[in-house]
Formats: sequence, C-alpha cells, structure tokens
Amino acid sequence: MKNLCVFCGSKSGASTTIYFEAAWLLGAEMAARGCSLVYGGGATGLMGAVADGVIKNGCTAIGVIPNGLFPPSFLRNDLTELHWVSSMSARKELMVKLSQGFAVLPGGLGTLDELFEVWTNRQIGVHSYPIGILNTAKYFDRLIGAIQNLNQEGFVGSEHMELVTVYATPRDLLDGLLSP
Repeated sequence: MKNLCVFCGSKSGASTTIYFEAAWLLGAEMAARGCSLVYGGGATGLMGAVADGVIKNGCTAIGVIPNGLFPPSFLRNDLTELHWVSSMSARKELMVKLSQGFAVLPGGLGTLDELFEVWTNRQIGVHSYPIGILNTAKYFDRLIGAIQNLNQEGFVGSEHMELVTVYATPRDLLDGLLSP
C-alpha cells in the first residue's frame, strides 16, 4: 500500500494523552513501513499527531482541505502536498482517489461521516480497499455495538459487517490493512 488515508479528529478529545499517543504511533509506524499519509491537512488534534508521526519519521504527508473552511492556523506548513478543493464532498472524493486503504481513529461527526462513506462505497463496489478502525481506549465500542444491532435487526448484512475490521493497537491495524 502506498497511501493510507487516516480519518480522525482535528480536536484532542477528553483522553488527550491516550489518543495523541496512538495517533502519533500510527504515523510513526506508517513511516517505518514506507506508507504515506493522506488526511485532512490539519495541524491540530489527532490530525496533527498522526501527521507529526509520519513527517518526523521521514515519510510523505498529503493534505486535502476545502477552500475557506478553516483558518490558516489549522493547516500544517510542512506537508509534502496540499490539495485545495471546493467542498467537504470534494475533499472525501479526492482523499479516496489518492488512497489504497483507510484507518479511522477517534474523532467527531466528520470522522463518522468519512467512515460511513468509505464503508458504504466499499459495500456497493466503488472501491475494494481495506478499512480499519483503531479502537483506542474502547472509543468506538458503543458505535460498534450500534452497528452490530443494525446487523441483528437485519438492516446490515454480515458480509457488509466484515468490510471493516476493528483493531486495538496501531501496529495491529497496519498489520491488518497492509496484509495481502
């Protein structure tokens, strides 16, 4: 895999140290494996942490950001590439186009929107790339439970549940996403 897209929060979250450490470790491990980062271009929160891990360990970071949505202080100035797009929809479209896999870390509504879009697109055959959730400190347990309920109630097939895998550590996530 050349480029891994990481969806995560531009904020720190309540458990700052745990989330930051996992995001930074993911970035560092990506760099060690020669895997470039595609992400939202932010310098803050978990976005900034994963980018730090990638960049400070000598690998490529590609940011994709909508015009006029964020203040200049939000952006990293040391990215390998920065793509400006017209909207959040265009952002997701380009991030998918540039990537061969997806990792989801703790985040808010935008992160969930990104997760569900790539999951749905995989379900309907738009792409066949792996999707992994990094369940740091059990952050996604309730969401996973809600999705399991959708499956139990017959709204999401078991074959579609298998399109996303949940991992406990950054290393496990990359082992899973990068395996043949």
